[in-house]
Amino acid sequence: MGYLERLPALVLLHRVPVPVLALDGEGVVVHANAAFEKMLGYPDGALADRSITEFLDPESVASGPDAVARLQECAGTVIDLRHWDGFVVRATPSRAVPQPAARTLILVCFHDVTEQLWDGAPVAAFD
Repeated sequence: MGYLERLPALVLLHRVPVPVLALDGEGVVVHANAAFEKMLGYPDGALADRSITEFLDPESVASGPDAVARLQECAGTVIDLRHWDGFVVRATPSRAVPQPAARTLILVCFHDVTEQLWDGAPVAAFD
């Protein structure tokens, strides 16, 4: 337990095998862990300081704050994300976890369901 308490948060987020995205209130990526970048085909560190509108349903959101609101509304449902190569990745976002220390920072985990849907399997709720 002592080891986990001393582990810096960014190191932990980077090592977690679940895709995790941290956004500010304007929809700018503060941190995307390696699993999230891999899910969307981006190299390590390439998503930092980019707008979520670049890969979250770009046709339906006009701004970063709109995209953050849409992401929060869609928690637990399948959404479309745009892969670096241009194809669609289907994923289920968790509920956004606001970070009290930084009022405008939210964390969202994702479950990639693209292959499940290709196989015709049902998608379980992800909260």
